[in-house]
Amino acid sequence: MFDGFEEFDIPTAGATIHGRRGGSGPPVLLLHGIPETHLMWHKVAPRLAEHFTVVATDLRGWGDSGTPPSMSRTACAPSPATRSR
Repeated sequence: MFDGFEEFDIPTAGATIHGRRGGSGPPVLLLHGIPETHLMWHKVAPRLAEHFTVVATDLRGWGDSGTPPSMSRTACAPSPATRSR
């Protein structure tokens, strides 16, 4: 999964952002939805990397990225009303 990509961590105020980078060319940033991680792009990213520099990160509080002290995972979780739809 993500052959030829390098993993990286970016320290920011309050949380470290984790991601993977690969390919060369114009940059493309892949952001996941909730409740996913950057791993959702494992089939798309290698194909895009044939023509672009691809960066896929975990959003703060998800995957291997840190959770800022002011944010809880439950704050980002779908509400019971949303899940029942």
